[in-house]
Amino acid sequence: MKLAFSTANTAFNYKYLLSRLFPYLKPHLFRIFIAFSLAIPLGLLDGATAFALKPYIDVVVNGNTMVVRGFELTRDLLANFIPFLIVAFATLQGVLRYLNSYLSDWLSNKISNSVKIDLFKKLIKMDSKFFDENSSGIVLTRFLGDPDTASRTIVDSIKNLITCATEAIGLIAVLLWTSWKLAFVGVIVLTVAFLPMALLRKRIKKVSNESAVLGGGITTNFNETYHGNKIMTGYGLQEKLFHKFEKQIRKSFDLTMSLSKRAGWMSPIMYCIASVGIAIVMFFGNHLIITGEMTTGSFASFITSLLLLYKPVKGLGGTLTGLQGVFVAASRVFELFDLVPEIQDKENAVELKGINNKIEFKNVNFEYVENVPVLKNINFEVKKFETVALVGNSGGGKSTIVNLLPRFYDVKSGSIQIDGVDIREFTLSSLRQNISEVFQDNFLFSGTIRDNILMGKFDATEEEIQNAVKLAHLDEFLEHLENGIDTVIGERGASLSGGQRQRVAIARAILKNAPIIVLDEATSALDNKSEAIVQKALENLMQNRTVFVIAHRLSTIKNADRIMVVNDGELAEVGTHEELMQIPNGQYKALYDMQFRSVDKEILQEV
Repeated sequence: MKLAFSTANTAFNYKYLLSRLFPYLKPHLFRIFIAFSLAIPLGLLDGATAFALKPYIDVVVNGNTMVVRGFELTRDLLANFIPFLIVAFATLQGVLRYLNSYLSDWLSNKISNSVKIDLFKKLIKMDSKFFDENSSGIVLTRFLGDPDTASRTIVDSIKNLITCATEAIGLIAVLLWTSWKLAFVGVIVLTVAFLPMALLRKRIKKVSNESAVLGGGITTNFNETYHGNKIMTGYGLQEKLFHKFEKQIRKSFDLTMSLSKRAGWMSPIMYCIASVGIAIVMFFGNHLIITGEMTTGSFASFITSLLLLYKPVKGLGGTLTGLQGVFVAASRVFELFDLVPEIQDKENAVELKGINNKIEFKNVNFEYVENVPVLKNINFEVKKFETVALVGNSGGGKSTIVNLLPRFYDVKSGSIQIDGVDIREFTLSSLRQNISEVFQDNFLFSGTIRDNILMGKFDATEEEIQNAVKLAHLDEFLEHLENGIDTVIGERGASLSGGQRQRVAIARAILKNAPIIVLDEATSALDNKSEAIVQKALENLMQNRTVFVIAHRLSTIKNADRIMVVNDGELAEVGTHEELMQIPNGQYKALYDMQFRSVDKEILQEV
């Protein structure tokens, strides 16, 4: 799946989204209940303040008498009591607001982290095709950014929704208690003012999806600038990359302002509608006061409640608008959870215990892009402990052949068999445990040299580690480091030379002790001196193992049991060096004369 093509089709299917979110909410239901419960008094306390104005104005200001259940409220009593009551309410509201905010932050981060953990578990199980189709930036944005938007905001949004709703309910209750006639007018006006929020849904979805794709592109640009800094500097690409980034930022600005433009006019409209409503209420209220149907205190309490009601109603609108963005992000998150790797274990897959006889490619066809063949009817077999060299022009299909063996990709037709059993019958973990790879550019993880070697076998003994170090010819390099094997090498092993990184990778492969070895241009990026050392390490790795090697060095190719020439996706020639050199106008002979002889001559001159 190409993540840039996200549609978030379930963004407005709230029942579905909440059902998918529920497993992440379930462990924290008690805390969620407490957070939502705290939101109710938070909302109601604003109504209490407005409610207190009626007795204060009628009794304290106007000197009227008020009797509640037989108890007379005097001017002196209310004049001293109501101010302290308002302070007490405000203090209580502040404490509740703090507790609610802390609890919401705790819940939001817990839920977001749980979603991220599960998404990372999904990410590490995706196959090579997924990573081929999606840039690092879009992956980071979708797997880290969307969970934050969806999970960390939803609890806070629902809490705000409850607070605003209860605040509105409390204030509406005060309005109805004060004057149901005025309340009817006020509530209708505010409802009309609230309706335009519904118009934003589709625009939010569109902008949110486009912003996610654009954000991924920006992140990718940063990653490429960081990792490709030498190429950028060497080729003078600074201005080109800057203009690319500037264009992305401007497009991001345009998307943001597009949404802002549509959302911005709603606030003035709401103000305008609300002001018309207040004017109507004041006109009608004056009439009620004059006719004696309403006291001055009641009217002041009503107007205060109505003005206060605008805040939660606007808050409800803003929260619901924000929730649209949350649900769009949640929809994109669950799209990720629904991804299914194309490469996975077959039902009733068996464990591969090693190779006893041979590996066989039978009528193998493969294509990365539909109807664009990369391998065409490949047939060959490799016996146990045999070393096979794959040679041919660049892009001919050599690397594809070795990438099919551990099932980084699956064949389109035909089969690859180990001891007569299709490799798709084996579990992926056992198949890959039986294969070690050393590539041209081996990825080293941040940490120490020891950490990277132990990835071959996490429970290796110190003796096994030191043996791997020795066989990989790392010992002569490590003894010059202050911390030796425990030296921190930084991101991607940037502090090591190419040859040193290769030897760490070889030590890792030696420690893994897999019966099948794949060497894909393992020495092609090295100078002759480094190559000679790495070649010795590779020879130790290759002993008593079945080896597939793609190489440019003549000695490696000549020492192989068989050489296979792969050109244009087809197996052109198979034989030993001597046999292939005897073929008149043979492809291997032409390749040897053009490439390998000159490389070999350079190595001999170096020696």
